[in-house]
Amino acid sequence: MAPPCAGYAGGPNCDDDDCPNVYRDETDGGIVVQGDQCKAFQPPAGEALVKIPEHVLREAVHALGW
Repeated sequence: MAPPCAGYAGGPNCDDDDCPNVYRDETDGGIVVQGDQCKAFQPPAGEALVKIPEHVLREAVHALGW
């Protein structure tokens, strides 16, 4: 997995305003988000919901050059 676009891989715990982390999976180009679990509704088996602030997603898109 590529280094995160926001936050730090193997970095500090999410206590310094450095979470969530946004990664790009180099195997298929997919976007992987690490964040606080969201319980807005029950996702299908094998899936999870995470909530990320809009500014983190925008930062990730900018870092990827999109």
